[in-house]
Amino acid sequence: MQFLAVIYHLALAFWVGGVALFTFVLTPILFRTQPRDLAGKIVGVLFPGYFRWGVGCGGIALLCLLILRGSAFLPTLIILLVMLVATLFQALVIEPRAKALKQRIGSFEKTTKEHPLRKEFSKLHGISAICNLAVLVGGVVLVVLQ
Repeated sequence: MQFLAVIYHLALAFWVGGVALFTFVLTPILFRTQPRDLAGKIVGVLFPGYFRWGVGCGGIALLCLLILRGSAFLPTLIILLVMLVATLFQALVIEPRAKALKQRIGSFEKTTKEHPLRKEFSKLHGISAICNLAVLVGGVVLVVLQ
C-alpha cells in the first residue's frame, strides 16, 4: 500500500507542477517573446497534451486514492474530483470552442478587442483561467495537507 501512496503523491505533484510550469513560466515566456498570433498558435498546439497530462495524472491519483482510502478520504476525494472535472471541462468544452473561435478570428493582432468574436474568446479564456486556478489551488491544498 505504501507503493500506491507514493504513486498518488507523484501523480499529484506531476499534475500540479505541470500546471504551475505551463501557467507561470512557459505561456508568459511565449507571449513575451513571440508575436501574439504565433504564441497563441503554439499554446493551442500544446493544449491537448496539457489537458491529457492533467487527466492522466488526475486519473492515476484518483485510482490510488480510491484504493488507499486513507485519512481525510472524503475531503481529498472532493477536491480531486473538482480538479478533474475542471480539467475535463477545459479539455472537452472550452478548448474546442476556443480553437474554433481562433480559426474564425484569424489574427488576434489584426482583430480589435471589441470584435464580438474576440469578446467571446476572452470570456472562454477567463473561464479557462478560473478552471486552471481551481486545479492549481486544489492541488496545492492536497500537497500541503498531506
